[in-house]
Amino acid sequence: MIEYKIKSANDLENAILITVAGKRDDIEQVEEYLDELQFLALTYGADTKKRFVQRLERPDKSTYIGKGKIFEIKEYIDQNNIQLLIFDDELSPAQQKNLEKELKKKILDRNFLILQIFAQRAQTAYAKTQVDLAYYQYMLPRLVGLWTHLERQRGGTGTRSGAGEKEIETDRRIIRDKISLLKEKLIEIDKQMVTQRKSRGELIRVALVGYTNVGKSTIMNMLSKSEVFAENKLFATLDTTTRKVVIDNIPFLLSDTVGFIRKLPHQLVESFKSTLDEAREADLLLHVVDISHKNFEEQIQVVSQTLTDIKASDKPTIIVFNKIDAYKPLPVAGVSFDFQETEVLSLDDLKKTWMNKLNNACVFISASNKENIEEFKKIVYDKVKELHIKRYPYNNFLY
Repeated sequence: MIEYKIKSANDLENAILITVAGKRDDIEQVEEYLDELQFLALTYGADTKKRFVQRLERPDKSTYIGKGKIFEIKEYIDQNNIQLLIFDDELSPAQQKNLEKELKKKILDRNFLILQIFAQRAQTAYAKTQVDLAYYQYMLPRLVGLWTHLERQRGGTGTRSGAGEKEIETDRRIIRDKISLLKEKLIEIDKQMVTQRKSRGELIRVALVGYTNVGKSTIMNMLSKSEVFAENKLFATLDTTTRKVVIDNIPFLLSDTVGFIRKLPHQLVESFKSTLDEAREADLLLHVVDISHKNFEEQIQVVSQTLTDIKASDKPTIIVFNKIDAYKPLPVAGVSFDFQETEVLSLDDLKKTWMNKLNNACVFISASNKENIEEFKKIVYDKVKELHIKRYPYNNFLY
């Protein structure tokens, strides 16, 4: 396994955030994206000191930000003890190489930052194997002859190379071999996971899905009375956890899945296929939304698109608007509502909003404060009961 160091609070790196925005892009939305990047950076172990936004029609092919902005950033990092530069897009291998050459600092693009966080969060051998595979797939096109130390990890067997073989080709072969071995290992684990899922019997399967850090694990703990790890950081949950839950007289299986995020690296989507299978094979999805997040509408779209990508968008879905205790409605220009004057909306007010019409089944709760939980359980109960009757029409003794 690749070893990753988890930083302590006293070991944070000074970082700057960098992005390219189109000349017509809304600066408020750009700042919201950088807010998320800053949260990712903090989760990784970096203290953001400044943000740089470069206005370009499209990123510069050579350096992403252009030579003028490079000079401005170089001046700042030299004067402010900056160790880390984080970009809110995936950098091409050429862009990364040129930026490192010019700025002489550690550079992370968004994809590699998320990979690093996944690596820090992975607890089981399965999750670590998935992260390792995604890591090597990301690194393969980025080899620049600096990875010969990998040969030592491989061992002495079968490493013969011709006298004229370049180091870079040796390194690529080593990484391709590692990718092949990790894929084989995951295939075996996937088979075990499929068998495990089949052995769960005939219970209805429910999966919690949603953007990262929306409170899925808190809901899991509340419904199953278990102690799934929950923390106010991104990607607190990587390994799928499944628990048996009983509401009134109906038992079902509830799974907590990895959170989605904007621009989730495709390497991770592929590597975490089995984890995402919990959503794809579920009978019912609980799409959890952090209603207090100012950009929750876009988060709903990101999750919906990810579910479409993994072929799980046709599942019966209940939208669970969580964290209503922290929700403050944004004023709408030219529109006056009585409830906009209040800091927190009542349940009755929330049910009058457009959000309540977003899906056939919606519910508003605060999992941490246990608000409106009985209505939530009733909606889940009714849907699970409906699915059970449809699947087993002659086995309705529970009702």
